[in-house]
Amino acid sequence: MFLTISTSGTAALPATDLGFLLHKHPDKAQTFSTSYGTAHVFYPAADAARCTAALLLEVDTVALVRRGRGKGRGGAPDAALAQYVNDRPYAASSLLAVALSAVFSSALRGVCNARPERAAAPLPLRIEVPALPARGGPELVRRLFAPLGWGVSAEPVALDTEFPEWGDSRYVRLVLESETLTLAEALRHLYVLLPVLDDAKHYWVSSDEVDKLLRAGEGWLPTHPEQKLITSRYLSRRWSLTRQAMERLELVRLAEADDSEVEAIDNAVEEEPETEEKPAPLAVRRREAILAALREAGAARVLDLGCGQGQLVQELLKDVRFTEVVGVDVSVRALTIASRRLKLDRMGERQASRVKLVQGSLAYTDNRLKGYDAAVLSEVIEHLDLPRLPALEYAVFGHARPRTVLVTTPNVEYNVRWETLPAGHVRHGDHRFEWTREEFRTWASTVAERHGYDVEFVAVGPNDPEVGPPTQMAVFTVKTETPKEAKAA
Repeated sequence: MFLTISTSGTAALPATDLGFLLHKHPDKAQTFSTSYGTAHVFYPAADAARCTAALLLEVDTVALVRRGRGKGRGGAPDAALAQYVNDRPYAASSLLAVALSAVFSSALRGVCNARPERAAAPLPLRIEVPALPARGGPELVRRLFAPLGWGVSAEPVALDTEFPEWGDSRYVRLVLESETLTLAEALRHLYVLLPVLDDAKHYWVSSDEVDKLLRAGEGWLPTHPEQKLITSRYLSRRWSLTRQAMERLELVRLAEADDSEVEAIDNAVEEEPETEEKPAPLAVRRREAILAALREAGAARVLDLGCGQGQLVQELLKDVRFTEVVGVDVSVRALTIASRRLKLDRMGERQASRVKLVQGSLAYTDNRLKGYDAAVLSEVIEHLDLPRLPALEYAVFGHARPRTVLVTTPNVEYNVRWETLPAGHVRHGDHRFEWTREEFRTWASTVAERHGYDVEFVAVGPNDPEVGPPTQMAVFTVKTETPKEAKAA
């Protein structure tokens, strides 16, 4: 396997600075041992105007088979000869990606104490890979590299130049050129995309591969148009790992869209969520009130928006009249706990077909939430900053537009009845506000009028004659058009 990295320079900024960035001296040829062979680093050209570093990996095919026995491609139950006679020693693959990571580990992280300003700055780069497996052809190569700022040349390699009628092989000669990327960014692109194009790995893919992918993909993978394909192939099409990675990438995207930190979004539950929640009687009454309202509305397909740890989803699944239940939450941590609570991995096929957990933000429209009978926002709105409420309002009432919407929220007037709650404090540290009964009614009535719903109000919990109930619930129902109104519309 062979790969070259070239750059150009001037007298003031010599190209030989590439040696500092790679931590490999241009005047030396160096050798490194790997689990599957020997890696050599040398410089075919090195002067102020142009510098080229080459990585040559000599693969020990016998070691590849022995070390990989039973662990993916190297240990596949193939014919004995095919285990030793294959393209592994010649074509760029996960073997070369691992060698890149091992030999250029500091450069991959962008660390260079000798030339920190060069490490942080874009370089004129040219990368060549003579033989790259491309399952998807040259077009896929361009789709993967071009969005990252590379000029891409992917020339197909003929099966046999003596017999052109045989056509092209699945290999390409790859040339990448860019003047807008740092060396660290370029190496991270190669580290991820070489095994993606080969669509195979020489080692067993475990859960720590998700962390490797997200580290190498930081800054570019969350917005890449081929994110799903890259993630699936990099993780050897292991569905559980792919889903885990996609959820975490979506969380990064939402955090960037919201101009906030991931930790600030993924904070729906405490750090130690393993202990079984012991719901307060009010939480039980709240769920009972919600279930009663859904049954009265005749809802069968229900959204639990802001489902948290899945308590309401669990209760809905106990009633067969609810044929489809979808839990939605922005927090991956909350969805993971909900999945454990529901025992999704052990659930029977028929029951599993009734439930789905989805990551999403209620501040954005989402076509996946359209067409449902009912949606529940149970103790959700008070966790949003007031300026964000209009976005949630439109996403739920204007865009998704279920027939029935249930919204519950604390009644701040009742707080004086909580002996352990200091005066002036809200019930939960993450509550951005808590409304009086009048404030909640005003908001709910405005939303209903704006989006064509009728609204009724239900007391949840003991209804104190002075301060009302601890929880207030609004039941929104889409207005039924009269024949005259429908015709006018």
